[in-house]
Amino acid sequence: MSTIVLAISGMHCASCGMLIDEAVEDLPGVRESRTDMKAARTTVDLDGTGAGPAEVVAAIEAEGYKVQLL
Repeated sequence: MSTIVLAISGMHCASCGMLIDEAVEDLPGVRESRTDMKAARTTVDLDGTGAGPAEVVAAIEAEGYKVQLL
């Protein structure tokens, strides 16, 4: 298992964090996504059997947010 941390810009409310987590958790191989709106970060646990960092970033960007892998 691995964990990635992403800086997210463009979030405006708690619903944004929920939307990001839902989009990421729909990806195969994602165990959990935790978005902290105040810190403007998302932490994602990957199990190594599916999506990697690039797919996670793409899923978040598809929701309209800017993402930077930390």
